[in-house]
Amino acid sequence: MTAKPLSVLILLVVISFSCGKKEPVVSTFNGFAQGTTYSVAFLNSGRFDPASVRSGVEKILNDFDMSLSLYQDSSVLSRINRNEKVLPDSFFIEAFIKSKEISLLTDGAFDITVGPLVKAWGFGPDSHKNFSEQKKDSLMQHIGMNKVDIRDGMLIKTDPGVNLDFNAIAQGYSVDVIYRYLKGLGISNFLVEIGGEVRVKGDKNGTMWRIGIDRPIDNNMVPGNDLQAVIALKDRALATSGNYRKFYVENGIKYSHTIDPRTGYPARTQLLSATVLAGDCATADGVATACMVLGKDKAVEFLSRYSEFEGYLIYSDDKGDFKTWCSETLQKYLTE
Repeated sequence: MTAKPLSVLILLVVISFSCGKKEPVVSTFNGFAQGTTYSVAFLNSGRFDPASVRSGVEKILNDFDMSLSLYQDSSVLSRINRNEKVLPDSFFIEAFIKSKEISLLTDGAFDITVGPLVKAWGFGPDSHKNFSEQKKDSLMQHIGMNKVDIRDGMLIKTDPGVNLDFNAIAQGYSVDVIYRYLKGLGISNFLVEIGGEVRVKGDKNGTMWRIGIDRPIDNNMVPGNDLQAVIALKDRALATSGNYRKFYVENGIKYSHTIDPRTGYPARTQLLSATVLAGDCATADGVATACMVLGKDKAVEFLSRYSEFEGYLIYSDDKGDFKTWCSETLQKYLTE
């Protein structure tokens, strides 16, 4: 169960001058992190140096990678997965606690111990399929959030075969980390986006931030090229999970990268993408992934049960046509 990467188009509007008075402008910068892209936009009346803000953001993102990246051999996560005795840092601990909360909330549809299954199915750092029924049965013995815990600041495994994979929550959580950094600087109105996961504070001088959701068609690789909808956002986080970018076809069967930790198989449902709005981006990210595992009907039931979430689901009907479902409270902020 690794998530996404969603595609999101961020529609930024540069604030102009009016009535002879200089109003704040939108300062922006972008770059690469976590194997994807990131972008930051904030209203700036001249108080903040964008280059200095960017430097601070990129240092945090580098430190973040050295904590939670599977692609960094010396990261805290990689070392813990090798059962080395290492003290988890604050990034690791917070991400782990949040992951446990989402796992409980979704009855195990979200589970960061699913990493070995993701790898066996050919997704992850080495992208080499090594799956068999016998392999699956063996790996399933090492899956489950009940096999890991944090005690006295250390990660405790009841099973040394457990490996963790934060990919389904890491980008959303890193958005929250940058969000806190910008807020701590005193910036009041801004947007943070990493790999398509977004969190915003305030607005653009009275105009809500507008986030584009890509149409979930196979190989739609360019964000904003083919939009399904646009969502207006203020003081909210948004994350999307989908199977239309990461998959492979073998013997005529399409295998998605979203693995159901309860069965050991890729989730095969009519749900094509799930966009979730929440108070923080880590939660939105994890819940969006869980929705992909649950499938359309159970995802609708879940999102309708919890008022703290809003959702926009894209699915295919029996004829293969696109259909959508949207939370009632989100409809007035949505343009399809």
